[in-house]
Amino acid sequence: MSRGALKKRFDWGGLFLYLFLTVGGLLMLAPLVYMASTAVKPISELFLFPPRFFPINPTLVNFRDLLLVTGTSVVPFSRFIFNSVVVTGSIVGFGVIISAMAAYPLAKHNMPFKSAIFSLIVTAIMFSPMVLQIPQYLMISKSGMMNTYFAMILPYLAAPIGIFLMIQFLKQIPDSLLESARIDGASELRILFTIIMPLLKPALATFALLSFIQAWNDPYASMMYTTQEELKTLPLAIQTIQGGAGVIARVGTFAAASFLMIVPTIIVFVITQKMVLQTMAHSGLKE
Repeated sequence: MSRGALKKRFDWGGLFLYLFLTVGGLLMLAPLVYMASTAVKPISELFLFPPRFFPINPTLVNFRDLLLVTGTSVVPFSRFIFNSVVVTGSIVGFGVIISAMAAYPLAKHNMPFKSAIFSLIVTAIMFSPMVLQIPQYLMISKSGMMNTYFAMILPYLAAPIGIFLMIQFLKQIPDSLLESARIDGASELRILFTIIMPLLKPALATFALLSFIQAWNDPYASMMYTTQEELKTLPLAIQTIQGGAGVIARVGTFAAASFLMIVPTIIVFVITQKMVLQTMAHSGLKE
């Protein structure tokens, strides 16, 4: 075949692949776009049949009503946002540090029972978090931490998936780099925070994203570990709005609250997506 014929050949397979991925991406994006459009629809357009995907007369009245509905309650809406930020930020921040400190000796030290501990971590990943809810509740209630931020934070700091991801990523770091640091007199703690942690950024970002999504969207902690309204988090507040009196009139308000809740997740994902893909390339089971 001549060079001219090769140049004239068209990559139909690549074209169909890109078209398939584009259509799939648009289908996955459609629910998010519909939720955003519902948040700016006036009440006269919320119950049209057939429903319209995009609003005709977009308005921000649903966001105003959200503040009015929550403003008449004992706890303002801003307090729910503050509680979610404190709880989620603490779970992500402390969880990342604890997982990195637990993964480092398992990946780079010849500690006793290392293989058995790693097998337990992999086994723990296979169990649903619901299995631990009753033991966690008993421990929190008997320790006297009910109705505190600690009760909503501590049960989520032990994360097997975070330790697993970091162990697998740590195995890509050459041991010679750590030996050089030890020869220069660096302590293990200094090696962890000055050498290991910067190299672990992709794994840290991946676990931070997964931890953020779970903590930000989970109403269970504030539902079970506190009875005080001023300690409730945003997911539970949204459930209250959804199930309160005048449910039909609050459809737009609920859509506005759901949209505000999903925006931080999208922002965190956009920031960490490149590092997440890099981590996934090194997270296979190698033992």
